[in-house]
Amino acid sequence: MSDSTSKPDELAGTEQSFVQHLLELRNRLVYSFFGLLVCMGALAIWPGPATLIDWIAIPIQAHMPPNTKLIAVGVFSPFFIPLKVLMMASFLLCLPWLMFQAWSFVAPGLYSKEKRFAVPLIIFGSLLAYLGIGFVQFLVLDKMFAFIQAFAPPSVAATPDIASYVEAILSLYLAFGLAFQVPIVVMLLVRFGMVNVEQLSAFRGYFVVLAFVIAALVTPPDVISQLSLAIPMCLLYQCGIWGAKWFAKPIKSEDTDES
Repeated sequence: MSDSTSKPDELAGTEQSFVQHLLELRNRLVYSFFGLLVCMGALAIWPGPATLIDWIAIPIQAHMPPNTKLIAVGVFSPFFIPLKVLMMASFLLCLPWLMFQAWSFVAPGLYSKEKRFAVPLIIFGSLLAYLGIGFVQFLVLDKMFAFIQAFAPPSVAATPDIASYVEAILSLYLAFGLAFQVPIVVMLLVRFGMVNVEQLSAFRGYFVVLAFVIAALVTPPDVISQLSLAIPMCLLYQCGIWGAKWFAKPIKSEDTDES
């Protein structure tokens, strides 16, 4: 069948000017900013910045001497550290809203068969990010600090600075939250035709090496945190391949219907 009898492009005539794109981007950034403000206000009321710090300090305090507290070396640390933790928690709480705003910005350039995958991917991506951060908070940090404190001599008191501790765990939250997006990236690469499932399967061995290299670069220099990041990345890559196989089925059926 010739191209002249094929279905018209549903995106034809929907192009926007550069100024319209800038205005749309501004609106999405404003919506995102107000969403963050709402989450910050809610978390400031309950549970409050002090309680948030108490929560994230549980893994390290479990391996500190009894009745020992984290110290604040910097003059302004007692003010800026709770604010930083509050902003981090607000970003996590607002993550689905932020992802929705990003999708809304690019949605006009997508076909209808691509748009229907957006909401499940936003939900799935948010859940994976929360899963990665929870994995850090409830498993990785406890094992990592137990491993580190085992090397501390009896004459050394473990009293870490709250600023360095918060920066360390924030970097781990970010690393694991992004690493747990591997299935989403793999499925999107297949969905947009950049690679196929067979190529992903053939690349599996290289990805294992890549995962351990990334883990060595973005985690502290201890074997516990490196293995805790590399092994889930490898497992999630395989999950992404399985998901891509399911993802590819509607693509083939759609192409068959169009042809």
